[in-house]
Amino acid sequence: MIHEQSLQRDWFSKPGDSVLSLMERRNLSAVDVSASLDGGIETLRGLVSGSVRIDGKLADKLASVLGGTPGFWLRRQSGYEEALERVVSAVVSGHFVEWLERVPIPGSTGRARMTEGEKRSAVRQRLAFFNVNGPDAWARRYASTSETRFRTSNSFSSSEGATTTWLRLGELEASLIQTGCWDPDALRTLVPEIRTLTSISQPARFLPRLRAMLGSVGVALSVVRAPDGCRASGAARMLSPTKAMVLMSFRHRSDDHFWFTLFHELGHLLLHAGATFVDGEGTTADEHEREANEFARDCIIPASRRAEFEVLRPDRTAVLRFSVSVGIAAGIIVGQMQHSGMIPYDRLNTLKRRWNWDDIREALP
Repeated sequence: MIHEQSLQRDWFSKPGDSVLSLMERRNLSAVDVSASLDGGIETLRGLVSGSVRIDGKLADKLASVLGGTPGFWLRRQSGYEEALERVVSAVVSGHFVEWLERVPIPGSTGRARMTEGEKRSAVRQRLAFFNVNGPDAWARRYASTSETRFRTSNSFSSSEGATTTWLRLGELEASLIQTGCWDPDALRTLVPEIRTLTSISQPARFLPRLRAMLGSVGVALSVVRAPDGCRASGAARMLSPTKAMVLMSFRHRSDDHFWFTLFHELGHLLLHAGATFVDGEGTTADEHEREANEFARDCIIPASRRAEFEVLRPDRTAVLRFSVSVGIAAGIIVGQMQHSGMIPYDRLNTLKRRWNWDDIREALP
């Protein structure tokens, strides 16, 4: 009996979980469902994250699009709220204030002093957003270095809250992306086709195609701008045995950085599936990072052309000719030359393509 009571206290399920389950069962995309909702995709995202509450009008919409009755959806909401309150009460009865300080979420105020009611609200928001039943569960999923490997330019502890928030936003976005089943062999076969997209200059043209390619082999490509305090460029994580995620922040908004990071994360999925990797700008002697770097390098410059690359003249014409011959954008070759120490970081940067956030947002759902 005590065990059953503990399970009841420590567990909750958002209505958004039912939304996702029914979308999968009925083979409905996020576009299909959001087209029928007031507020569109933002309402759907809010349902999945737990930030949007189901009222009578929304219950009618969900019943029409996904099935069930309006009453089912209203009961689903009330049952979720009751269960969540039990979990909140359990959390606030223990040590939780330090966790609130460590873990910001979108829309949180970060106030130094809060009333008891405000503390409960802050705990409630974090439990729902991260879909965990307390600080320990959050730490196991997002902060345990045995499960999540962080490579950033500064110590992880200085920005762990912002970084895990970014990672969770990526997971939520990935949950709305339809994919096939995870197929690592098919992904390896797909790499040459992915390389051809580097010749396309604008994200609005290459991102939808890239997302479709990766989705066909079970990889959801999420693009989420990094929040303040997060210095991550990319992340790779297995969301389930049948679905992987690559998360990109477009941190430097340049083609050399974007494509190297993408291939690096694909390398993690293919070589180190099972762990979560969050990658920034720091260097590391970690074997996993060296292997992912080598994978990305080989995706960009085939091994058969490596010797030619290493003696490439550091001038615009030579780089352009070489890039055409290997079928990769010239700016990415420049990035590799800079990273390898062949040229300074201020040389040949005009060959790189750079984007602003308007360019990137145009490519997003």
